[in-house]
Formats: sequence, structure tokens, C-alpha cells
Amino acid sequence: MVKLISFILLSGLVLIRGEQFEDESILKEFQNLKKLKPLGLEFADYFQNVTLNDLSLFDSNLPTQEDLLCLSEMGQLMLALRSGQFWALKMIDSWGSIPSGLFTGNVYDLGNFDECINIKNNNIRGKYCFLEAYPSKMLGSESAIGSFLKTKTATCFPSSCSATHMNKFVGQIIQRLFNVSIPSTAMSISDSTCQTSEKEPWNALTILTIVILALMGTIVALFTLYDYFLCKSQGDLPVIVKVFSARANSRACFRIVQNKSNPNVIHCLNGIRGMSLFWVIFLHQYASLFYSPNINRFSILPVTFIFHITLDSFFFIGGLLVSLIALRLMDRTKGKLNVPMMYLRRLLRIVPILAMAILVYTQLTGLLGDGPLFKGGYNGKASCEKSWYLTMLFVVNFANDMCLDHTWYLAVDMQLFLISPLLLFALYKWGKKAAAGIFVLIVLLSGCLFAEMMVNNYSILNLDLTLQKKMYFYTHTHAAPWLIGFLFGYFLYLSKGKKFQLSWFSVWTGWILSLALLFTSIFALYPAVMSGIPKATTLELSLYYTLTRVGWPMAIGWVVFACMQGYGSLANSFLSSPLWQPISKLSYSAYIWHSFIQEINQRITRTNTYFSDYQVMLDFWSTLGLTLLFSYLMYLIIEAPIGGLDLLLRPQKKAPAEIKTVTDSDLGKENRIDDGDSTKQGDLEATELNTQTAAD
Repeated sequence: MVKLISFILLSGLVLIRGEQFEDESILKEFQNLKKLKPLGLEFADYFQNVTLNDLSLFDSNLPTQEDLLCLSEMGQLMLALRSGQFWALKMIDSWGSIPSGLFTGNVYDLGNFDECINIKNNNIRGKYCFLEAYPSKMLGSESAIGSFLKTKTATCFPSSCSATHMNKFVGQIIQRLFNVSIPSTAMSISDSTCQTSEKEPWNALTILTIVILALMGTIVALFTLYDYFLCKSQGDLPVIVKVFSARANSRACFRIVQNKSNPNVIHCLNGIRGMSLFWVIFLHQYASLFYSPNINRFSILPVTFIFHITLDSFFFIGGLLVSLIALRLMDRTKGKLNVPMMYLRRLLRIVPILAMAILVYTQLTGLLGDGPLFKGGYNGKASCEKSWYLTMLFVVNFANDMCLDHTWYLAVDMQLFLISPLLLFALYKWGKKAAAGIFVLIVLLSGCLFAEMMVNNYSILNLDLTLQKKMYFYTHTHAAPWLIGFLFGYFLYLSKGKKFQLSWFSVWTGWILSLALLFTSIFALYPAVMSGIPKATTLELSLYYTLTRVGWPMAIGWVVFACMQGYGSLANSFLSSPLWQPISKLSYSAYIWHSFIQEINQRITRTNTYFSDYQVMLDFWSTLGLTLLFSYLMYLIIEAPIGGLDLLLRPQKKAPAEIKTVTDSDLGKENRIDDGDSTKQGDLEATELNTQTAAD
């Protein structure tokens, strides 16, 4: 038992201070700690020397049936330990112990999950639970990182004993042996961490989720069979078949369009979108490892601060497409824009897959695997119960608890999209004067972000999640990249395919400045972060964070401009490769589902892991492959069918021509004027097609 107390205190010091220790008393205590036996054996020794009276788990003279059953099974466990029965030894053997790598941030010892829950002896079953300890509360020292981290050690008890029983039992042992009382808030076993071999029954929402997926899958399968066996010509497919047929949707998804087939298509956007998607998944792969049982957890911290401008590429592309396509449309309609239909098509495009994601994350995650970290399924399930409607209303970025963490981006992008008609009408009516006003708005928003960080002494290197939210999730912090893309789209609209003749000096200057902005945005903080003790001042961090919000989209704008004007060279060849087209079309679905795959992969682990950049790359490619496969499946049964329902709203006399054109340009059966969100936008189609379809 000395080992348990020493383990908690020592790990608490390590986690709170997170530094190298040279104090002789601490080092001596650590050396003594390593001489003790494993935690399970310490408990086993105690079990063999106590009586049932010592195990009294109730305070009153009227024990409940559950109390008596727990006492009975604990008594059987003690007798079995004394006689060396195999099942009892397995129960003790499955316990965790002191994690290896305390000084490098390891806070887990997972024991042996399967050995515990598979124990069966007559009516006794094994129950696997975590003994959790909050070092900051135990040591009376509160800090941001101390309150965020907690240690977890595996325990195994008879299944009839609840967490209340176990906590009383553990507390009595500590009190009687060492006269030490530790607050229940600092060290305890919670029922929420306990698991047995019995599976929880499906609730109504789980059944509903499975029924919806099965129903949509059946509908898609029937229309696909109809398409395959009864339709001889794909050009003569009925609209409803085009909407639901997996064959037709797959053809549209994987069809490769030659780069020179349409002068109005910005092909390099496919590569930028695909690369940004890969970067997002790669970043989240690092972030997910912070919650994994890594024996070198502290090594992850420096990496997590480097990537904060990932989604600004998406915001830039989103603003660009909204302004460019809509302004081309307004040229044909003499300034008219069907705003309600624009919103409706956007909602048909985004909401179904988002609603299904909430159901799948919360209801199906726990059905697809098990393990010591899998209790309760999706780790944000409790937050979803509080804020799922905020996610559907696209205001979750302002919520205290976010349902699906990565959907903050959809909320910000949707809020910017909702105000886009005002900006579009202003640009169309007042032209460059309105553009100047938008430029001033960008400057004001940047100044607001800078002032907010300076006045409140905000730091992007702070681990306080509430602080990170104020600097990253709020709409005004990401409005500048979107507005810069919006202005760039207006510039492309004014140029109308004009060819700019630039000197070699201008081209090289543009590329050098662009690359300088990109690499500075990524690596400027690298030396300070990797030094272990960031020395950047609030002024430096505020300037860096504010200017990267502007510098990054400007650099991306040059890349797009250079590629369109023929000055992209190898960059254009790479970004405009036709291989990016299918990934670009699946990018929205992949963005939604990649965290689902990462969640399952992370939580099925049975043993401690080791963090390294190479291991992250291996995990990334595994996640990417499974994400694209799952995204393609959900694209066929949810996204494409429901998102294509707007075809049924169009006049039937125009439907055949429009459908054929849309399919040929890989639009996924939707008009891209309402697809300003950069997570999955199709190629920029011909101006004539944009005008006709959006005006309907």
C-alpha cells in the first residue's frame, strides 16, 4: 500500500512540475518506490491477512443486498488467494502498477483488460476499473496542467462490488495501515470507468441509427440494381435514379476531368483542398495521441503548438468560391440572387451528414470495439447530450461543451456563409468601394484579435483550453482568411480570365514572398517551443498569431494566382493533378469522419504506446485509408442521395441537361454557389452552368 501512496504523490509531482528533478529527497523516494512489489501483489498480500470484519463496506447496521453480495464474493476471493486458485491469481495478476516513464509523462498502467473481464468462477465475474488520481488536488497545488491530467491504474474486483464499495475498501486500507486520509475527489474509482464482459443493451437512439443506415443502404442498393440491370444508357437515367444510384454517384465521384477541358475550372484548388485535408488529419493524429497511454507523453507537447493555421486554407477557398461563383451568377441575372434557395441547398449539402455523424459517433462508437479505454463509447457523448442542437444550429463554436470538437469549423464557416449575401450585393452594387470596405473590415478584425490577446495577456502556448477557445474557435478569429479569399474571388471575377504578363523577377519575387509567409507561419515558434521553456513575449505571440491569420491566406492566394496564370510550374503540376479530384470530392465526408476512425483506433489499445513522429506517420496512413473508405460509403448512402435532392426541386424541362452537365463536371449533383464551405467543393464549373442552376 505504501507503493500506491508513493506512486500517486510522485506522479503528481512529475505531472505538475513536468521538469527534471535533482532534489536528493525526491530521487531517494523514487529509488525506494521501485523496490516495492507490483500493486496487485501488495493488495493480494493484504487480502490474505484480513477477515470479513475488516472488509466491512457499510456504515449502518442494515446492509443492502448488494453490500452482502460484494462481501461474500470478496470473502471467496480471499479464500481462493490463500489456496492459490487460478481465477483468483488472474484477478490480482490483471492489476496495473506504477507506470514506467513517470518522468516522461506516462500516466497509465492498463494492466490486463481481457484477463480481468474474462474471469468466471461460478457466479463471480471480473470487473475492470481504473483507480484515478488527480495529483494537483492530492498535493493541494492547483494548476492548468495539473487539473487537466490525472493518473489511471487498472484494478480488478468481483463484479458485484460497485465503485462505492471499492472506494470504501481502498480508503479503509489506507486509513488503517498508514493513518493517511486522501480526499475522495483526489483518488477514487468511478463506475464510469468500470467494465465487465456483459454488453450494455441497445437504447432507442442506437436502434434508430442502425435503422436509418440500413434503410438508406437498402434504398441505394435497390436503385443501384435498377440502374445496373434496367438502364441501358446513363444519359437517360431518371432523376431519382441519379440521386440514389451508387453506380451513378460513384461514376461522378471518381470521374477524372482533364485540366484543359474547362478554362473556368481552378484545378489547383483540388490539390490545396486535398493537402489541407491531409494536414488536418495528420494534426488530429498528433492530438489524439495526447489522450493515448503513451509512456513519453511530454514529448507530444511541443508538436501540438506548431500547427494552428491548418484550416485557414479551407476558409480561404470557401470565401473565394462563394464570391466568384455568385458574382458570375449575378452578372447573368442582373444582380438577382435567390438567397433562400442558396441557403436550402447548402443545408441539404451539410446537415444530413452532420446529423448522421452525431448519431454514429455517440451511438455506434462503443459497438465497434472494446478495451480499457472504450467505456462509454465516444468520449464526447456527454457533451453531445448537452449541445447536439447547438451543433445542428452551427453555433457550437460558442458553446461550453462541443459535441463533435472538429465541427467548430463548420459553425464558423456557416456563419460567414450566412452573411455572404450582404457582401455579395454590396460588391455587385458598389464594386471597388465595397471591396475597400471589406479590406478595412479585415484590418479591424485583425486589430481586434491583436488587442484582445494583448489586453488579456493571452498566449497560444497556454494549455488552458478555455483560453484556446477564445483565440481559436470564435468566428472573428477566422473571419480574416475567409474575407481575404472572398476578396480574391472578387479579383478573379473582375479579371474574367485575363492573362497577366509578369516578368521573371515579379514571378520569383511572388514565390519567394509566398514561401516565406508559409514557412514563417509554420515554423516561427518552433525554436521557442522546442526549447522546453517558451521565451516569447505576449507582444511577439500576439503579432505572430494575428499576422499569420492574414499572411497564410495571402500566400495561398499567390499560389492559386500563379497556377492559374501559368507561373506555377511544378507546384501547379502537383496541385492540379487529376488524382486530387476524387479526394477533393470526398473531403467534406472525410473531414467529418476522420475523428471517428481515430477515436476507435486510439481506444482499442490494450497496452501502453510510445510516441514518435514515425509512429504518427504510420497511424496517419492507416487512419487516412480507413477514413476515405468509410467516407466513400457514407457518401453513397447519405451525402450524395440527400444532397442531390435539390435536383428534384428544379424545373423538369431543364433537369436532363443540367444533370448531365453536372455529372460531367463532378459536382456531386449540387450547385456550387451554395457550397462555399471548403470541406467538399467541386470543381469550378462553367460560368454558364453556374448561372442557370443557381438561378432556378
